[in-house]
Amino acid sequence: MNALQQAVALSLATSAVPASLAKDVYKEFHPFAYHPEVVEVYANYINRSGKLTNIPQEINLGGVVNLGSQRFCMDFLIGEFNATFFNLPVDVAIEQHARIIRAMLGKEFDDTRLRQLHNLGYMPLRVKTIKEGTIVPYGVATVTVVSTKVGFQWLTNSIETVMSCEISGISTSCTTATAYMKVFYEFAIKTGLPLEMVPFQGHDFSMRGMIFGRQGAYISGLGHLASGLVGTDTIGAVCLAERFYKANIEKELVGCSVDATEHSVTCSWIEEGEEEFVKYLMNIASPKGILSIVADTWDFENFVTKILPRLKDAIMARDGTVVIRPDTGCPVKVLTGYTSDEIEIDDTFDRVFCKETRKELSAFEVKGLIETLWDIFGGTHTTGTDGKQYKLLDEHIGAIYGDSITLERQRLILQRLMDKGFTSKVVLGIGSYTYQYVTRDTHGSAVKATSMVKCDRRVAIFKSPKGFEFKKSAKGLLYVGRDEDGNIYQEEDVSVEREQEGLLETIFLDGEMMNTTSLQEIRQRIFEQIT
Repeated sequence: MNALQQAVALSLATSAVPASLAKDVYKEFHPFAYHPEVVEVYANYINRSGKLTNIPQEINLGGVVNLGSQRFCMDFLIGEFNATFFNLPVDVAIEQHARIIRAMLGKEFDDTRLRQLHNLGYMPLRVKTIKEGTIVPYGVATVTVVSTKVGFQWLTNSIETVMSCEISGISTSCTTATAYMKVFYEFAIKTGLPLEMVPFQGHDFSMRGMIFGRQGAYISGLGHLASGLVGTDTIGAVCLAERFYKANIEKELVGCSVDATEHSVTCSWIEEGEEEFVKYLMNIASPKGILSIVADTWDFENFVTKILPRLKDAIMARDGTVVIRPDTGCPVKVLTGYTSDEIEIDDTFDRVFCKETRKELSAFEVKGLIETLWDIFGGTHTTGTDGKQYKLLDEHIGAIYGDSITLERQRLILQRLMDKGFTSKVVLGIGSYTYQYVTRDTHGSAVKATSMVKCDRRVAIFKSPKGFEFKKSAKGLLYVGRDEDGNIYQEEDVSVEREQEGLLETIFLDGEMMNTTSLQEIRQRIFEQIT
C-alpha cells in the first residue's frame, strides 16, 4: 500500500462517508451530459401534493411545515464537506472519491471537476428558503438552490439526492408534530385546560423504533421539538437544536423528560411487589417532581384500583406528580373506557359486556383510567368554551399512554374525555409508527431543476410526463409571496429581478451562512399559525 492509499484508508476509517459521495452514483455522469454551454442550473425543493398526506382532513394545517434547510446547509454543505473533502489534502480527497466511482462504474475517473472544486475551497451555491416554521401550501417551492460560478453548474442537481432525503424527513416529522400540537390546543381551549400544559402533552418516544439508525431519530426528533412540543426522550434531538438552531438548554426549554420506570426495573422488585416498589420510588429514588410509573407489568387493574388507593395519602403529600403509564391494549379504551353505545348490560346477573367482542368488562374497564383516577384522587373543575364544567385531575396525579398513538386516536381520546366531562389533561407518547410510517410521497416532496443559463441566455425548463400531469414540475425562476389576505402563492417563469423579491431569502452563499433562524423563532411562527 503506497502513501496515498494509506492516507485514504486512514481518512475513511476516521470519518463519515465523504460528502462528495452523498448522492446517487448516476449523478457522476451528469457533468458530462449537460449541454456544453449550460453555465448555471437552478432547482427547487417543493411539496407537490397532499394526496397521500398522513394528516387527517379535519386538522387542516393548510400545507407542510418548512423545516430543515438550515441544518442541511450547516451540517452537510459546510460541516461534512469541510471535514471529508475540503480540509483533506487534495490527492486524498480525490482518491477516496475516485476509488469508489471506479469500482461502481467500471471505468477510469476524470477528476478535473472535483479537483477544481477542491481548489475553490467551498460549495459555490446559493440556497434560499422561506422562513423555517412557515406552513407552506402544496405546490409552492420552499427551498431553491442555484450554482453561483461558471464551471460548477453540475453541483446544483448533484446535491438533489441528499437534499431531498435530509429535508423531507424532518419537514414531514415537524408537520406531523404540528398536527398533534394543533389538536392538543383545540381541546385544551374547549375544555379549559391551562394552555401552558399543551407543549408537554405530546412526548417523543420514537427513537427505539427508528429502524434506520440514530441519526434519523435525531433529525426526526428535531422536527418534533420544532413544532413546539417539548417532551422528548430523544437526547440527540436536543443536541441538534443547539448545534443548528441557536437553542441554549441553559437559557430556554428546548426539550425535557421526567423520572420514569420501565418493565425491567419493575421486575427487579418481583419478590417485594409493586406497592413496595412505588413506595421506594416516592421516598428514595424520586421524592419530588414528576415520576412516571409503568403500571401494567403484571396486573394493571390491580395496580390502579387496589395499590393506588392504599398509596393515595403518600401521593397527595408528595411534592410533585405521579403519572400512571399503561403500555398495553387499545389506548382509547384504556384511557377513556367505554361509552354506553359500546356496552351491553345483563341486568339479571349485573354483568357488563363489550358489544363488539362479547368480552365481559369490569367496572374499571368501563370507566377507563382517567375516570378511575378522578374517583380516587379527585381534582378541580374548569370552564370550557361551551360554558360547561370539566373535571381536571388533581395536580398530584396524571396519566400518559406511550404506545400505539396516532393522530386519529389522539382526537378520539380527547373527544371521549370531553364527552365524559373531563379536560384534555393527558400525555400521549408519539412513537416511531407516527414518525416512520411516512415516505417522500407523503407530501409529494421533490427537488427539480426549473431554469438554466445556456448560450448566454436564460432558459425556463420543466418536466411534464404525458398522462401523469401530477408530476409536472414548476417552470423557470420562481417567486413566492403573499396575497392581500396573507396566503402564500407562487409565480413561475419570472424575471431575475422578480426572483430576488418575496419570501425566499438567502441562507447559504458560497460556503457561508446568513439570515439564520432559531428554534425559538420557529416555534413562535408555528404557534401563531395553529392557534
